Amino acid sequence: MRVLEGEQVMARIFFGESDKWHHRPLVDALVERLRQEGFAGATAFRGVAGFGAGSHLHTTSILRLSEDLPVVVEVVDTEEQMKRLEAVVEEMVGDGLVTLEKVRVLKYSARASGKGHQA
Repeated sequence: MRVLEGEQVMARIFFGESDKWHHRPLVDALVERLRQEGFAGATAFRGVAGFGAGSHLHTTSILRLSEDLPVVVEVVDTEEQMKRLEAVVEEMVGDGLVTLEKVRVLKYSARASGKGHQA
């Protein structure tokens, strides 16, 4: 398991739910690619409403059903690994927004195999 502590970098990758990569949902392809590339972890979030550079509103509202809700993939890793992320994003993400910010990692650990979380 990798060690990740102290000051690191978080990337947020914003795009639409309907975006594709080689006929697959971009969110699935991107998270899988980040895992293959050895990133510390990634989490995808589906938004309930949003708009981007084109100012077109995407929402879950029953009156305005959208098939292109916002998606955000967050990745936290080292600055060196984030340099590799730039190439992945450039290759895979067409329209969207990518931000980077410094974060402080307080804890990064995996569960023991076969054991659930205990308080």
